[in-house]
Amino acid sequence: MSAKTLHSWFTDSVRRDPGQEALVVGGQRLSYAELDAVSRELATRISAVAGPAPFRVGLLAAASLTAYAGYLGVIRCGGTVVPLSVDHPPARIRQVCELAGLDAVLAEERDTSFLEGSGIPVIAVGEDDLQRAVKAAPAVPEAPEGDERDPDTFAYILFTSGSTGVPKGVPLRHRHLDAYLRFHIDRFQVGPGCRVSQNIALTFDPSVLNTFITWGGGATLVVPSRGELVDPVGFVNSHGLTHWMSVPSIVSLVRDTGALPAGSLPTLRHSFFGGEQLTLDQARAWSDAAPNTKVDNLYGPTELAISVTAYRLPADRGDWPQTSNGTVPIGRIHPHLDHRIDPETGELQVRGPQRFDGYLDPRVNAGSFHEPGAHDGPEPSPEAWYRTGDSVRTEDGELVHIGRLDQQVKIMGQRLELGDVEAAIRQWGDVDDVVVLAVKTGGEARLTAVYRGSGTPAEMRTRLRPRLPFHMLPARFVQVDALPLNANGKVDRLACGLL
Repeated sequence: MSAKTLHSWFTDSVRRDPGQEALVVGGQRLSYAELDAVSRELATRISAVAGPAPFRVGLLAAASLTAYAGYLGVIRCGGTVVPLSVDHPPARIRQVCELAGLDAVLAEERDTSFLEGSGIPVIAVGEDDLQRAVKAAPAVPEAPEGDERDPDTFAYILFTSGSTGVPKGVPLRHRHLDAYLRFHIDRFQVGPGCRVSQNIALTFDPSVLNTFITWGGGATLVVPSRGELVDPVGFVNSHGLTHWMSVPSIVSLVRDTGALPAGSLPTLRHSFFGGEQLTLDQARAWSDAAPNTKVDNLYGPTELAISVTAYRLPADRGDWPQTSNGTVPIGRIHPHLDHRIDPETGELQVRGPQRFDGYLDPRVNAGSFHEPGAHDGPEPSPEAWYRTGDSVRTEDGELVHIGRLDQQVKIMGQRLELGDVEAAIRQWGDVDDVVVLAVKTGGEARLTAVYRGSGTPAEMRTRLRPRLPFHMLPARFVQVDALPLNANGKVDRLACGLL
C-alpha cells in the first residue's frame, strides 16, 4: 500500500461523502465540499504568490476557518505548512519565519508590519473572501487534484524551543505520518458521525493527529472558541463530542474549579491524552466524568511524528495498573516502529517510518541520534535511533515514563530523578499536582517543590520527612492555587522556577 499525503486523506473523504460535515469553527459549519472549495480558493492565491512547488508558507491564524482551510490550501498545491502562533511576540514570529526560509505568509487580516523588510510576502485573507468561496461551493466537488503529490515531500515544519534559545525546526514528510494515521483512525474508530475536539494549537503537533484522523475518517472536527476553551464540559456537551484530546493538565484545571462532576461527559467514547505525564488520579477524575469513554495515554516527541506509544486503561478499575510513580503507563511502541532502551541511562530510542530525517539546521543533529554503526556526515542514517531524551522503565510489561534525562540532578553528591521526587510527593504529601526543580543557591543545587494541595509548606515537610531520604526532601516548598501552564496547556516548568 503506497503512502498517502495529508491532503489525500482529506480528499478521499470529500469523494466519499461531500455533504458530510467536516469542520465546525467560529460559529460556522462547513461540509467536506465547502471546505474543499475554500481550500481550493486559498491554494490558488498561495500558488500565485509563492510560485511553483515546493515552497514553504507560514500560517498566521488563530482557531479560524482561515487556519484550517489555509492548512489544506498550502499542502494541496505542494507546499509545506509552517504554523505560526498569533500569541507569540512579533520578534519571535519573525525569527521563526526567517529560520524556516518562508516563501510567503498566509495571514488573517491583522497587523503584520513586523514582517516589513523581511522580503516575505504576506497573503492577507479576509472573512468576505472565505464566505464567497463557501457560497460558491458546488454540491458535487470537482475531482480533487493533488493526490498524486509525492509523499516524500515535507508536510509541515514545527519549531520547538531550543536549549540555546534558538527555536529548532522539525520538518516532517507526508510519508512519516501515513502509517501513524492509519493506526490511530482504526484505534479510535473514527468515522462519519464522530465529532472530534480540536483544542490544540496548530503549532503543537497533536493538532495534526486530531485534524487528520478526523478528515481521514470522514468525521467532523470541532474547534472551540476562546470562551469554550475555559469550559471543556460545556464545549463537549454543546457539540455532542465523541472524541477528546488534550494535555493532562486540563483535567486538573477543570477538576480544581469543581467543573468536572461525575457523569458530566456522557457523549465521549474515546479520550486520549499526551504531551506530559498522565497521573492515575487525573485518569480517575476524567473517567468518573466520562463513564462511557475509553482512556488512552499517548507518548512521543515532535521528531517522531506525534506519538510512538499508547496505553489504554482497562474498562474495569480493578484491573488498572499500579505504577512506581503514580502515572499511567505510556504502554507499548506502535507495531510499525522499533525501539531500544539504553542499558546505562534508561533512555528510550526509536526508529522506523515515523522518525524524521533530521533538523532543519543539520548542526542540531549532533547528539540527537544513536548510530548503530560507523557513520559520517551531519544527516542521520536511515538506521539511526532517535534519542528521545526520556527515561523509561518496563513495569508489568508496559513502558512507564520516568522523566527527562536532563532532569537527572545531583543533590548532596547523590544523583536522582526529579520525576521520582515528584512521584513520592504525590504519594506521601497528599498533593494533586507538583513540580520539583533543582535550583542553584550559592553554587549548590537544592530542591524546590511547587505544588497544589491542602498542606502548608510546614505540613508538607512533616509528612515527607519520615518518607524521603534527606537528599530527596525539598529545601523549599511553594504552595500555589494552580500550576502555571504554557501556551500548549502543559505545566510551565520555567514559570514554576520563577515562583
